[in-house]
Amino acid sequence: MKFLDEAKIYVKSGEGGAGCLSFRREKYVEFGGPDGGDGGRGGDIVFEAVADLNTLIDFRYRQHFKAGRGVHGQGRNKTGAAGKSVTIKVPAGTQVLDQDKQALIADLTEAGQRVVLARGGDGGFGNAHYKSATNRAPRRADPGWPGEERWVWLRLKLIADAGLVGLPNAGKSTFLAAVSRARPKVADYPFTTLHPQLGVVSVDDEEFVLADIPGLIEGAHKGAGLGDRFLGHVERCGILLHLVDGTQDEVAAAYRSVRAELEAYGHGLAGKSELVALNKVDALTADEATAKAETLAAAVGRDVARLSGVSGEGVREVLRALLEQIRAARTAAADGQEAERAEEFLP
Repeated sequence: MKFLDEAKIYVKSGEGGAGCLSFRREKYVEFGGPDGGDGGRGGDIVFEAVADLNTLIDFRYRQHFKAGRGVHGQGRNKTGAAGKSVTIKVPAGTQVLDQDKQALIADLTEAGQRVVLARGGDGGFGNAHYKSATNRAPRRADPGWPGEERWVWLRLKLIADAGLVGLPNAGKSTFLAAVSRARPKVADYPFTTLHPQLGVVSVDDEEFVLADIPGLIEGAHKGAGLGDRFLGHVERCGILLHLVDGTQDEVAAAYRSVRAELEAYGHGLAGKSELVALNKVDALTADEATAKAETLAAAVGRDVARLSGVSGEGVREVLRALLEQIRAARTAAADGQEAERAEEFLP
């Protein structure tokens, strides 16, 4: 299944049914009177976030969604049936943007979350609605109201507990394959990963979701390399694992290059919790690994981890450090939700 994180679609809610102009005429009924029913309401366009999707590829093959029209009213005071609503299922983490890609209409971050994007038109009144003591034979029936229609953009930002960042060939895909059942493409050339990958990591009887983001190079925020298109997925990650290739000469420069791109992108990425690790230590001697780790630690301002996705050295320790910070983030989020609920009940 191909990965697609942006799609443009057209949505149109249903039009309301027209009201009916009718009079009751029956044998032996002296006073019939108006009996035209109202039209039915048009169907809605509803977006629903689901947990078993992680791509927008379905919208490449279908871009138009139209809800059903309300049925017209009928005589004998029969109200028309409502039009059938259309529910569009999208992955959790999908944003709905206006046609200009600037205005955010909805942000579906949790599975089961629903939002009505386009409401169906109301049905028109039949002539029975206008009956009164002074207007006993109204000859007025209204048409249904039109539905809403618009083009919108869908943008997917994958939701993960932790995200892998680093330069191309830093060993991110190898690390993801080593700690989860994900099978990303691994090769010895840059930009092997062209799309974000997700993997479920199990450590100490607990699980968390880890995202592998395509590599960044200097100038990515201006469109260099794969650009900053996939950095939006990092926005949903609670913590970043920054991998630095230990086989290159300037490990400190590699770290600063990626950090500069995160800061240039904005959206709070530079302020996220970060765990830095010197990767590929299996290809270094003990002295080389120590020297480069010290150089990298000086650039970071704190100790860095050492690991190898190939040999497994230091992997378990890094995963436990990630899990500890993820637990803290989940606890803080839960406390924040409880505080919000408590405020709702305050006078």
